[in-house]
Amino acid sequence: MELLKNKILEEGRVLGKDVLKVDSFLNHQIDVELFNEIGKEFKKRFQNKEVTKILTIEASGIGIACITAQYFNVPVVFAKKHEATNMDKDNYEAEIFSFTKNKSYTIKVSKKYILPEDKVLIIDDFLANANAASALISVVEQAKAEVVGVGIVIEKGFQNGRKVIEDKNIKLESLAILESMEDGKVIFKKLT
Repeated sequence: MELLKNKILEEGRVLGKDVLKVDSFLNHQIDVELFNEIGKEFKKRFQNKEVTKILTIEASGIGIACITAQYFNVPVVFAKKHEATNMDKDNYEAEIFSFTKNKSYTIKVSKKYILPEDKVLIIDDFLANANAASALISVVEQAKAEVVGVGIVIEKGFQNGRKVIEDKNIKLESLAILESMEDGKVIFKKLT
């Protein structure tokens, strides 16, 4: 997706060899026009799949999932990372280690919102080692529902996330795949 790649090149900032800061348009300040194009692209890439729900994780995935859901005309469910007094007690839960926060936490999704008959498309902003995606897949599996695919905005192709998802026999579509980040520069993987 050229629009996304150009935005990454113009506004993304590389920190070290494995952190790409895209908070000016993706996960702090939101470029709604870009999100709209991202939603259209996910619809195009998963058009042959029946989707009844979109699942993501708070907070960065919510905006992307909501825009994408418009094109599928389905609800968005998001996994909560934090305890709340108003959270249902009957939940699906999975453990995640967050690379960016350097800590583990438990995500929760109310059992009311993912049902066995659901066909779930997982949407998230980044894929690195597939920790978040694996936890979301676990939630869907606990519900005895079906994961029809995983849609990622930016994939760190130099980490093992793709292999983790593909080893589960799940369709993965990433809109921008980074081959490397060196000397402050992003190199995109060339797709054949």
